[in-house]
Amino acid sequence: MKFLDQAKIYVRSGDGGDGVTAFRREKYIEFGGPDGGNGGRGGDIVFEAVPNLNTLIDFRYTQHFRARKGGNGAGSDRTGAAAQNVVIKVPIGTQIFDDDKETLLADLDEAGKSITLCRGGDGGFGNANFKSSTNRAPRRSDKGWPGEERWVWLRLKLIADVGLVGLPNAGKSTFLSVVSAARPKIADYPFTTLHPQLGVVRLSMTEEFVVADIPGLIEGAHEGTGLGDRFLGHVERCAVLLHLIDGAAGDVVETWRTIRHELAAYGGGLADKPEIIALNKNDAMTPREASARKRALEKASGAPVMLISAATRQGVPELLRAIQTQVTAIRKDEEDLA
Repeated sequence: MKFLDQAKIYVRSGDGGDGVTAFRREKYIEFGGPDGGNGGRGGDIVFEAVPNLNTLIDFRYTQHFRARKGGNGAGSDRTGAAAQNVVIKVPIGTQIFDDDKETLLADLDEAGKSITLCRGGDGGFGNANFKSSTNRAPRRSDKGWPGEERWVWLRLKLIADVGLVGLPNAGKSTFLSVVSAARPKIADYPFTTLHPQLGVVRLSMTEEFVVADIPGLIEGAHEGTGLGDRFLGHVERCAVLLHLIDGAAGDVVETWRTIRHELAAYGGGLADKPEIIALNKNDAMTPREASARKRALEKASGAPVMLISAATRQGVPELLRAIQTQVTAIRKDEEDLA
């Protein structure tokens, strides 16, 4: 299934049904009086987050959603039937923006969370509603109220525990394929990852976390250069960032600073998230090179650096354990706050 994280759609709730003008006509009843019923309510447009979706691709082919009009009233004080609501199911983590792409209308970040975006119009009154002591035979009945309509943007931000960031060709896709059942495209040229990938890492029966791999970042990504700007939003919800650096590429300190600058410039709290730094491709470095680059990176970042090789799985179990410890601690803090 192709990944799509942004879509523009049109939604319109149903109009209310019309009220009706009617009078009671029965044998032996000379003055039956007004008995026109009210119209039914139009259908609502409802968005609901469901757990079995992870892309907005369906909205590329279906872009217009309209609810039905409520039923018209009838004689004998019969009210028109209310129209059914249109429930639009979206992946967890979907944000709904107004047509200006800036005004946030809803953030469906939990399974089962829903919002009524457009309410159906109320039904019009039938003439029975207008009878009074001074107007015993009203001939007035109202039209139903119109529904609401608008264009909205849907933007998906994946829900994951760990966000995998780094320059192109840092080995992120290889790492994801090694630690999970995900099968991303892997090649020896930059930007092989064109869409975010999700993988579930299970360390035991009770320990697991979700990793989100986004396309590689380059200098200027926060301004739209390359692919990173559009997909940085997918790591906004992550508890931990795993910064993977190609140790065999040379200047690892400058590489680390480039990514850190892009995270800070993008905003969204990315620069403040806990970061685990891993120096990848240890198998392509001599022991002296690995040691020197590890020390230089630790000095520049002020944080411990783990040496791994995703291709040979060297150091990967220790890295996963460190990630699980961090994720578990953050989850516990969030539960305590809740």
